[in-house]
Amino acid sequence: MKSFLVIGLGHFGQHLVKSLAKFNCEIMIADKNEAVVEEMMGYADSAKIGDCTNIEVLKTFDIPSFDTCFVCMGENFQNSLEITSLLKDCGAKKVITKADRDIQEKFLLKNGADNVIYPDKNMAERFAVRESSEHIFDYINLDNDYSIYEIDVADRWVGKTVKELNFRVNYNLSVLAVKNNNKIRPVILGDQSFSAGDHLIVLGTLADISKATK
Repeated sequence: MKSFLVIGLGHFGQHLVKSLAKFNCEIMIADKNEAVVEEMMGYADSAKIGDCTNIEVLKTFDIPSFDTCFVCMGENFQNSLEITSLLKDCGAKKVITKADRDIQEKFLLKNGADNVIYPDKNMAERFAVRESSEHIFDYINLDNDYSIYEIDVADRWVGKTVKELNFRVNYNLSVLAVKNNNKIRPVILGDQSFSAGDHLIVLGTLADISKATK
């Protein structure tokens, strides 16, 4: 069972805790706002009320026992920097810190963050990709280049198989699954054919997706 520490219970921190609570894991929450800690206690196994920029407070958390520590501070970037650094000083195995701007990533990584997340930026990009294309319905970003996309089946693909279309050669895409009526069927064999109304789950770059769906 994995264990997590979530420091900072703003909007993002609360959503993160509620999402983690759906899985079989242990969660400790921490914030200096007693009211919000009490409000979130139903989703956590334990809680601490205090100023986490104080290393003496963090030392009471048994930081090395957590698989991942999340720093989800609001607009106070200085606090995020300090807490990220202090967590590493206390023996944190992994620290993931929330950022609001790209420039913050460099400083957070230098101060001990193992990973930096941009919830607002990522959500904005996700909606931009979805809404700017008639053929992309959703996507999951994997790195700066590759993502997993849900796209519709072009008319020219209907009735043809994966092997016939040869996606890897012709489109530089890998077809992972077919989705229809919210049911997903993994594509294992090359003789899988496509029907009108199907959606494809594919791995590739946005540039290659755009070429394939023109």
